[in-house]
Amino acid sequence: MTRRGRRLVIIGCAGIVLAGALGLALSAMRDTIVFFRAPSEVAALQPGTRFRLGGLVDTGSVSRLPDQVVEFRVADGNATVPVRYRGLLPDLFREGQGVVTEGTLTASGVFAADTVLARHDETYMPREVADALKKSGQWQPDGNTASASPSVLPASASASAAPAIR
Repeated sequence: MTRRGRRLVIIGCAGIVLAGALGLALSAMRDTIVFFRAPSEVAALQPGTRFRLGGLVDTGSVSRLPDQVVEFRVADGNATVPVRYRGLLPDLFREGQGVVTEGTLTASGVFAADTVLARHDETYMPREVADALKKSGQWQPDGNTASASPSVLPASASASAAPAIR
């Protein structure tokens, strides 16, 4: 075999190995990719689907139940989705404020959230949330519905695990 032939064989083998590694990586990521949805898109989804739900917390919809269970509604102007979350909410969570929750849709149409992200700065909003609000007519360019990088608090967090601030 000539030098050129060996070089082509090595390049071909390297290409096959890279394609295999890329295929394995994409296959592994398929289970961890979570898509963003607005409340008006939730009706078309199957129960058990995992996704991120984003919108505004409906005014007057927050109810706190025993065992750190909180129920509220997320709206985008066209539709409203009931959300049930068990755990501590971020300090910046409040009615009328933007929120992104991650979880699954139950058969009864309630979104079972396991993570709540409260948006806090009034000058930035994730593109997906801004696009959904623009589509629904709720977009306010002056920043009243805008937010910044989210505060994350998973459902597994407990009050005893939080560090004390002195």
